[in-house]
Amino acid sequence: MDGGRVSGNAETIWRGACMKYDVEIQLRVKHRQVDFGGFLPGNWEEIDPNRKHPAVILLAGGAYWRRSSREKEPVALKLLGYGISPWILEYSVAPETFPQSLCEVLTAVEWLREHSDEYGIDGENISVCGFSAGGHLAASAGCLWDRDFIQEMLGDPGVLVRPDKVALCYPVITAGPYAHQESIRCLLGDKAEDETCRRLVSLEHQVGAGMPPVFLWHTAEDASVPVQNSLLFAMAVAAQGKELELHIYPHGRHGLSTGDFTANAGLEPGDAYGCAGWVEKAAAFFCGTGKK
Repeated sequence: MDGGRVSGNAETIWRGACMKYDVEIQLRVKHRQVDFGGFLPGNWEEIDPNRKHPAVILLAGGAYWRRSSREKEPVALKLLGYGISPWILEYSVAPETFPQSLCEVLTAVEWLREHSDEYGIDGENISVCGFSAGGHLAASAGCLWDRDFIQEMLGDPGVLVRPDKVALCYPVITAGPYAHQESIRCLLGDKAEDETCRRLVSLEHQVGAGMPPVFLWHTAEDASVPVQNSLLFAMAVAAQGKELELHIYPHGRHGLSTGDFTANAGLEPGDAYGCAGWVEKAAAFFCGTGKK
């Protein structure tokens, strides 16, 4: 800075800009280090200076080979406005394969639980929210957290790694007839044709007694990840008698994120798709007590 002026190319600075996390750490999981950052809602003396906030770990989509920016900060800032503490996990993608990213998510849940008092978080209300392939990862956290092979990899932490709630946004669920094959290939790597592995990551077959409450939304027109993925999972959750909230919107393409101007090109400020109401519904789900 010179004489009150900012040096550098303004367009370059603007294009690379993003909000600074209130907390930013690296989690060591097996052989990998992954970035994990969160935003902390404020507390005010005139309202409740000791308020504990729900926390949500956001898992962006990207077919298990990347993580889409549209499903990170735009969603986080929406949730922050509801008094929710949003956290973004830069989980591992290809060439890393199952169950590395799952172990990272569960480690993030445990870390937040252990540091909940430090950051004003309700340690009994820590959710995961995933989009597309990130939805598969979030659903995996709900389905597989208590499996022996996962617990053993994590050092037998028990229920500390169990997410309290799971929100799935146009998720990849199955490796069966309605699969998003690219996601399954990237997730399983050289085991992508192994039927035992494919069934393990076909999460409609993996819902068990330990499944947390589930919030699901999808669009019927999704041409990338068919809506049948959400329907299959909803039926499996219902069959277990677990808490379920399901929203199927008639119109909209895949990957709409917040469903409004903040995360979608071609919209004017104030414009939104019909599915944009999912954020408010999900915020109520995250903040509510519900059945555990």
